[in-house]
Formats: sequence, C-alpha cells, structure tokens
Amino acid sequence: MNRPVQSGLRLVGDVGGTNVRFALADTSGPAPRISEADSYRCADFPGLEQAIEHYLAHVDARGARPRSAVVAVAGPVNNGVAELTNGHWRMSNAGLHAAGFSAARLINDYTALALAVRRLGAEDLGAIGEANGTAEGKTIALVGAGTGLGVAAAVRADGEEVIATAEGGHIAFAPVDETEIEILRVLTGVFGRVSLERILSGPGLVSLRWALGRIDGKEVEPVAPEDVVARAMAGSDPLCAQTLDRFCAIYGSAAGDMALVYGALGGVYLGGGIAPRILPWLRKSEFRTRFEAKGRFAGYLAPVPTKVIMHPYAALLGAADAVLAQKSTVLAT
Repeated sequence: MNRPVQSGLRLVGDVGGTNVRFALADTSGPAPRISEADSYRCADFPGLEQAIEHYLAHVDARGARPRSAVVAVAGPVNNGVAELTNGHWRMSNAGLHAAGFSAARLINDYTALALAVRRLGAEDLGAIGEANGTAEGKTIALVGAGTGLGVAAAVRADGEEVIATAEGGHIAFAPVDETEIEILRVLTGVFGRVSLERILSGPGLVSLRWALGRIDGKEVEPVAPEDVVARAMAGSDPLCAQTLDRFCAIYGSAAGDMALVYGALGGVYLGGGIAPRILPWLRKSEFRTRFEAKGRFAGYLAPVPTKVIMHPYAALLGAADAVLAQKSTVLAT
C-alpha cells in the first residue's frame, strides 16, 4: 500500500543475529518516544528491506509512511554498509534510500544501546551486587551476550559524551583457573582461536556445555541455548547448571575487564537477550566476585555498579536518539 509521507515519525530498527525489531519514533520533543514496537525472526525474510515492508504493512503508522529511518545492526558499519556478524543479511544506507526513505542511516547496535542508557529508568534495570556508584558524568561500558557478544562505551568527560563502539566481543578468552584453562584447550581444538564470543553468547553456552562434558570424559548430546538455561534454572540437569555457573563467572570477568579498558567508573551495563533471562542466576553466581577480582585494581572496581538492561526495546530507543544527532557525537558506528 502506498502511503503519504509522514514528517513527524521515523522508522527505527534493531537487527540482531536472530531477531529484528522495529518501532515508530517521534523525535519532535527533547526526548524520543517510540510506539508500535514489534519483533520478527530474521530467518523469515530475505533481507532488511523486506522485513521493513512487512512491518509497515501491519503497523498503524497513522496512515502514513515514515520519511526517514535509523537502523541499528549487529555488526560493524563501514561507509554506510553492514553485514551481520552472525547472520546473512547485507544492508546499506543506499538500500534504505532505494526502499523509499529520504534519509537513512545504519549504526552499530551497541552504539544504539549506549545512547539508550540515558533514557532508561530504574524499572528498566536490574542490579547485580550492591555497588551503588553514580553514573552521572562518568564513563559507562556495555557488554551484551546474545547471538553474539557486543561491546561499547559512553565515554564522558567535561560534560561531553562520545559513544565508542568496538568489536570487543572478539578479543581472546582469558582463563583464570584450571577448569577454564582446560575449556580453552578443548575449544582451541575446535575453533583454533577462542574469542570471548565463543563462550559468551547463545552458541557459546552450547560450546561451553560441550567442553565441560568433554573435560569430565563425557560425550553430551547437543541442546539449544535456551534449553541449557531452562534445564539449569529448573534444576533438572547438573551439567547445564554447571555450564550456567561458569558462563556467569566468565561474564563477570569479561565485564570487569571492559570496565578497566574503558575506565567505566559509572557502571557496566549488560545488554543482549541472555542476561535478562538469567538475572536471578547472575545475582547468586560468581559474576560480581569475578567482576571485582582484578588483583591490585579490585578496589578500583568495587564501587562500580553492574546492571542488566531489562527494557526489551532499548536499542530502538537508542536508534531514535541517534536521530537527534546534535545531542551526541558518535564514533565507530
């Protein structure tokens, strides 16, 4: 259906390795507002443009088609072109223009998530541990395990904020005890190089469970990541519980490392789809202990809060915020 152009609304999107989310954004005020949020499986569409058309055909866009779009994608964006790190879609600003948007921009999904943090309220966040340092005016870091592992920071100084997005999920996994040394040895035999994402992700949960079984001399049947979580939380599978315990411990170590890298004294925020599902487990796990276990810098990290982003459409809020480009300088998008 051909619709008249709507000047007051923008399309915002969040493309992950598994799901794509869309919403309509009203950026006429000082803070963006989103509505009509919906989610689809990427596998159901050949590409981004087809997913957008499906969304617009089924949403109440107030009888009009948004004239511009900002879409966050789970992968690096270079010269307006992006490919999913853990998917098959190839996307571009030019493709969005061809789809009928007069203004269009792709940004990294963790750029969007970093922009979103300032828009989140207490009800959108779940604390891990009791550290309660303030984030105001201080740099924050984001780490998020989902289909992959995203990393970013909102670097704050002298009243300014710059979003720094990197491919930190692909740095090398650093074991801290004998079991993790064995995990690294086993997974090296499979992958050659073992990045953090090989463990801290949905597929990583599967690999971690397999490696722990192998260390114990067992050949375990493969299960889906959501089944690892479900069995662990139900108390029905000791190996899955062991896997989730180890996952949370490694997650804590990685989050602490990112806090050190960025000087994130304002806090570390966990994005991605896994942390909200396992928040009770994270709270009782070694996550926080491992977060602070940085030798001479344990005291440096002790007051740094760690929080899980619970808002299901946080990246869409950030994409809407990116429309207000004059409010933030964005690097490495």
